[in-house]
Amino acid sequence: MSVHSEIKRVTTHILQEMKNRGEKISCLTAYDFSMGRIVDAAGVDLILVGDSASNVMAGHETTLPITLDQMIYHASSVVKAVKRALVVVDIPFGSYQGDSTEALRSAIRIMKESGAHAVKMEGGSEIKESVVRVLSAGIPVMGHLGLTPQSIYKFGTYSVRAKEDVEAQKLIEDALMLQECGAFGLVLEKIPSTLTKKVSESLKIPTVGIGAGPDADGQILVVHDMLGINKEFKPRFLRRYADLDSIMHDAIANYVKDVKGKDFPNEKESY
Repeated sequence: MSVHSEIKRVTTHILQEMKNRGEKISCLTAYDFSMGRIVDAAGVDLILVGDSASNVMAGHETTLPITLDQMIYHASSVVKAVKRALVVVDIPFGSYQGDSTEALRSAIRIMKESGAHAVKMEGGSEIKESVVRVLSAGIPVMGHLGLTPQSIYKFGTYSVRAKEDVEAQKLIEDALMLQECGAFGLVLEKIPSTLTKKVSESLKIPTVGIGAGPDADGQILVVHDMLGINKEFKPRFLRRYADLDSIMHDAIANYVKDVKGKDFPNEKESY
């Protein structure tokens, strides 16, 4: 029996119920129709159309270059494939920081043009006005604290965040602020697991961790990383569930060999 026929669509309310009863939330990224279909059918609760598309789909070094139009393109492709998971879309760098009117405009475009269910925004107190403005339009917002890749040039490094007391305290305050504003959930990226535990226990809303230890209410990985399509990225927090790079390489090499050797197509494969 497929997962779709027995489980109704995941909503922000269902994620909240999962946290309340201690059920962990499974999350992965997806950026296109085919991958979205596979990820959704496998039973993932939340699919993030991440601005990590900038890295894995477009080959950029950071998440900064991806545009709002490109994010909408990726999101609409994924939404068409998904029957069960909640689809959350990153508002890309430069489309919400420092201007709450632009933040609202960006979020409305994502929701209208892609059909997604929610947006995600990086940062704490500095983006409060934008978060409030987007929420006031009835658009669900997911927060993102810790290592916020859109601020990579400010940090200057992708190493673990909030190890110092001052930064840890600000993260806790920002998390409570985002909850108070009405965010439905929060991604915690690359922070000490003790801090994840503290934040997750002090919040009513669910937390989703990446490189943040086992105590978040859910976990997320980039799908290309966990499937072993992208082999260059080897952080400690990544568990590889497959080696698709090798499988795909061998399949394509065999195809090339069969074409060159005049073995493909054979008589049965011809009309």
